[in-house]
Amino acid sequence: MAEKRLCLIAAACTSNGKMGIGVNGNLPWRLRQEMAYFDRMTSTAMTEGKQNAVIMGRKTWFSIPEKFRPLKNRINVVLSNSLQECPTGADHLCPSLSEAVKLLSSPPEVESVDMVWVIGGSSVYKDAMESPLCHRIYLTRVMKEIECDTFFPEFDLNRFKLVTDPTVTTEEQEEKGIKFKYEIYESA
Repeated sequence: MAEKRLCLIAAACTSNGKMGIGVNGNLPWRLRQEMAYFDRMTSTAMTEGKQNAVIMGRKTWFSIPEKFRPLKNRINVVLSNSLQECPTGADHLCPSLSEAVKLLSSPPEVESVDMVWVIGGSSVYKDAMESPLCHRIYLTRVMKEIECDTFFPEFDLNRFKLVTDPTVTTEEQEEKGIKFKYEIYESA
């Protein structure tokens, strides 16, 4: 059986020449439009009767405010080597990204899973980008310098090419004086 392809989704600002995605276990900004985009992209299944899955590391899971866990209308998969049992609200606990992909690509899960989204953190993004299953990177470029301590990994622009999708605007957005734009990179 074919394994599910992966889509990554992240928002990153400029931080000391890197792509900053977090500070002290939190997002360094609160942009409603960007959060609505994340919600729409990760929860909208393309196949009727199926749900998307979101895969995240333990720290990402616990960084989501408790009132928003689990992420609604999605199958929530947490990766951890240290947790002994699945966190309350999560659907699955897996020791690695490859194990999570195997789980979601096999019966019975494969029958209900449409797209698989990787939503963080840094090491999970890096593992996903290195996987031949990595199909697309949905990156919101937050055009502001913000101090961060967690970063989105650099990726190979020879492998991932900027593409457009009619469901995603390429126009620059602005909220609370912060400009941002949505970019999609597809594996060549």
